[in-house]
Amino acid sequence: MDQEQGFCPHRCELNAFPTIDDKPLLMKPTTSPKTYRVKSFGCQMNVYDGERMAEMLGERGIVPAPEGEEADLVVLNTCHIREKAAEKVYSDIGRLTKAGREAGKEPLIAVAGCVAQAEGEEIMKRSPAVSMVVGPQAYHRLPEMLDRAVQGERATDTDMPAIAKFAALPERRRTNPASFLTVQEGCDKFCTYCVVPYTRGAEISRPYADLVTEAKKLVDAGAKEITLLGQNVSAWGGEDEKGHRVGLAGLIHDLAKVEGLARIRYTTSHPADMDGDLIAAHGEIEKLMPFLHLPVQAGSDRVLKAMNRSHTAESYLKLLDRFRAARPDLALSGDFIVGFPGETDAEFAETLALVDEVRYAQAFSFKYSPRPGTPAATMDGQVAKEVMDDRLQRLQAALNRDQLAFNEASVGRTCEVLVERKGKHAGQWLGKTPWLQSAWFEGDAAIGDLVQVELLEAGPNSLSAKLRETVAA
Repeated sequence: MDQEQGFCPHRCELNAFPTIDDKPLLMKPTTSPKTYRVKSFGCQMNVYDGERMAEMLGERGIVPAPEGEEADLVVLNTCHIREKAAEKVYSDIGRLTKAGREAGKEPLIAVAGCVAQAEGEEIMKRSPAVSMVVGPQAYHRLPEMLDRAVQGERATDTDMPAIAKFAALPERRRTNPASFLTVQEGCDKFCTYCVVPYTRGAEISRPYADLVTEAKKLVDAGAKEITLLGQNVSAWGGEDEKGHRVGLAGLIHDLAKVEGLARIRYTTSHPADMDGDLIAAHGEIEKLMPFLHLPVQAGSDRVLKAMNRSHTAESYLKLLDRFRAARPDLALSGDFIVGFPGETDAEFAETLALVDEVRYAQAFSFKYSPRPGTPAATMDGQVAKEVMDDRLQRLQAALNRDQLAFNEASVGRTCEVLVERKGKHAGQWLGKTPWLQSAWFEGDAAIGDLVQVELLEAGPNSLSAKLRETVAA
């Protein structure tokens, strides 16, 4: 991708207003919005982006809409990974428009995120109700676009400037106990099924000093745990305060020195970029939680090669062995795609065999769905829907079996839980164990507390626990 030329393989219109016969498309001017709602779909990076957009709107005095009330401004922060992602956006736009009319006020609608990047011009043509379309690398210009939208101008911005948005975002003043910090964006791997290189651009790393500063501000704003985010987070690299070149392990080492930060996690990684320093960090840094999300996608070497994944099943398993040697209690998570073009029954059986060997604590699994512009979309051997449905059910049965087994093996452990929210019942609290399991307990606690609990009973998705004591922050 030629970022200087602003080239996008989806032929998005960059930094422009949609036109018909060279005349700008206009909407009826409206009053400045007083309330907003940001609806984020998909990955944790979208959650981070959604939080930052909400902060920008808050800086302008716009407040979250009360629960149950229609907002004056709605931002649909979209994800292009799931099947029929674009059609779901249009469905949401129609629902919002209808609800607004019934409430007597149609909202300003902004479409952000990866669907906006991939289909910006088309969204404007198909949905007159949309006043703003902004890509994931340009959302820092949302306030300026909003000013124009209030005047009746419909704006599209799908430019992809390298990390310029971060310098324009407001300071972090209030956050959740478990917070996200984007350290890296984009991907250079070009897996044949994936749109990320086209919607998020090439791999870029945010500067070391900026990340340390933002981490400290997150802690000052209430964070006890920070998850470092990236489309390929293990590819992060930069220079520390002494000018030494460091990778993700070096960044984690230095963030672990931040006073008040109790936990560090990172996601998502590519097997090709997992180096010895990062493996060692799992055994050396107490604040780095014993959890690793490392997508494999398939267990067949032929399928992995067709996906343009650089690892084999064997090299992936050997890599996991190295991580487990460094941190024996490590919980493993992965991603899987079933029904990739040309996948045979025997090759799918290889995926099941890999799952049986790894015994994942958690995992995400999906049916392959073609993405326009990706090489896999035009490959021969597209797998029938009913075959994919059957394979996904079988795979998820194995993954659910292993997740329950991991939770059951945790019963009797005493561990720390970071309290993230209230439970459904009075006096009940929910939080995460070091292994990213959801645990609930009753007792005297508050959101943001680190508490010591005994894990009592396991279910497929959570564990019940007994409160022991609150851990000093």
